[in-house]
Amino acid sequence: MPATDETLMSEKPPRHQSVLLREAARLLVSDPKGLYLDATLGLGGHAQAILDALRPEGRLLGLDLDPASLRLAEERLRGRANFEAARANFRDAARELKGRGFLPLSGALYDLGVSSLHFETAERGFSLRLDGPLDMRLSPDNPLTAATIVNRWPEEQLALLLKDYGEEPQARRIARAIAERRAQKPFETTLELARLLEGLLPRGKTHQATRTFQALRIAVNSELENLSQGLEAIVPLLRPGGRLVVISFHSLEDRIVKTLFSSLTREGSCRFVEDRGPLKPSPEELERNPRARSAKLRAVEKQ
Repeated sequence: MPATDETLMSEKPPRHQSVLLREAARLLVSDPKGLYLDATLGLGGHAQAILDALRPEGRLLGLDLDPASLRLAEERLRGRANFEAARANFRDAARELKGRGFLPLSGALYDLGVSSLHFETAERGFSLRLDGPLDMRLSPDNPLTAATIVNRWPEEQLALLLKDYGEEPQARRIARAIAERRAQKPFETTLELARLLEGLLPRGKTHQATRTFQALRIAVNSELENLSQGLEAIVPLLRPGGRLVVISFHSLEDRIVKTLFSSLTREGSCRFVEDRGPLKPSPEELERNPRARSAKLRAVEKQ
């Protein structure tokens, strides 16, 4: 599910499109009779492509933390006898697989981030374009919201968050402005925060609030910690010849994936599939779906 950030407030969001769809299924499915994991089921686009590549003996388990996405994916894939889904954080994929006897794996796919559904649903609080509560939770069970961070975290901690998770060069300036504004009136909506940053920073290639919203979303959902733990736990569950495919959408995610894959190949437990470098969307895909522009696909095979 694509983790793309909105770039223009006036940009009309396209209908959700799975990124690098054919490439991911092609690189993932080496054994059409095997067991596969879609660790980030989303709306089921990649899962459908994987199932199309499998024989009836092959099976796919899809996981998603978001109950709304999970429901839509299950509706989309209803009738597929070799598909099952569960609500779970991909950090806990190993536990789900072991509990279901869904081993050894022939492949696992991680399509990171959030989908267009989240950006286009105002009440979820991910959008720069639509006014909604400062939420940004993928799971309604999560007690931490973006509003809590923006309104309650100390200024220094907020600045560090924006620097580390948003790679925001104006982190201290933004944190100071947020602290001054919330002292008068706490932030309640996404547009309140976006408009503060519009008036604070010059306009560049992306909206002024893009990095801040990215940092908040990552922190709310513990995305980087979950990614590191999830990937490291899944590698031992792959059979020889099994593949791990990851699609990332910003440098922090890609750095984790690249570092892990490089370590696995150096120690000889895995090899790169096709190329050491990341696979990126074609010009044709970018024309259809500009939100795919930052996507990078990396794949390794268990030795």
